Amino acid sequence: MNSATVRTLLVRGMLAGLAAGLLALVVAYFLGEPRVDAAIAFEEAHAHEHGGEEIVSRTLQSTAGLSTGVLVYGVAFGGIAALAYCVALGRIGRFGPRASALLLAAAGLVAVYVVPFLKYPANPPAVGDPDTLDQRTALYFLMVVLSVLLAVGTVILGRRLAPRLGNWNATLAAGAFFVLAVVLAYAFLPSYDNVPKGFPATLLWQFRLAALAVQATLWTAFGLLFGALAERALTPRTTAHRPAPTPAASVPH
Repeated sequence: MNSATVRTLLVRGMLAGLAAGLLALVVAYFLGEPRVDAAIAFEEAHAHEHGGEEIVSRTLQSTAGLSTGVLVYGVAFGGIAALAYCVALGRIGRFGPRASALLLAAAGLVAVYVVPFLKYPANPPAVGDPDTLDQRTALYFLMVVLSVLLAVGTVILGRRLAPRLGNWNATLAAGAFFVLAVVLAYAFLPSYDNVPKGFPATLLWQFRLAALAVQATLWTAFGLLFGALAERALTPRTTAHRPAPTPAASVPH
């Protein structure tokens, strides 16, 4: 893959990330923001001390702030995913551009978000001890790095086992390795239970499901959109030419 093709895929990945970010923004606004407002109301109702006036209003946070954050994240995410696609294309099996994009998106959703989410799920305002914020953030990103490395190792292991075990058995063996390694990581990394007393369990799970829905929308939309754009960039265009009419043979008189 030459540099021009990589550049083309990078631009198209960023555009697909922007479009996917727009869809994720809609989900975040209608599913996530009402839960954030409810969590803030709980926090304010149970706060013993009141701070000063907020620097950025809640209205601005839920509109311009949310839009800027999600869209910038979508563009950056699309660029990084496009570069990963350039590396993975042709190395994960004999799949076309669209199928490769969807497989990459599915694997990315699981490795980058779902696996760390199951260990350290997203929390709304009022949930979480401020004194452990730095440690919890570091552990979350450590879980992301571990999950991505394990996913890459799983693909490499599956490819190496395929000649001896066959594709199906190699996939099962590699998948079992990934699950076992993730379970061990879950067991050895510390957990935190910072849910305050009286916080509605329904609200907590609604917020976490909304966060999961935002990421699922982002990755799924990106896989579909980028797959279509990548296929157009990688599939050579063929122009159908009508065969020239055969001149009639001259009949001697």
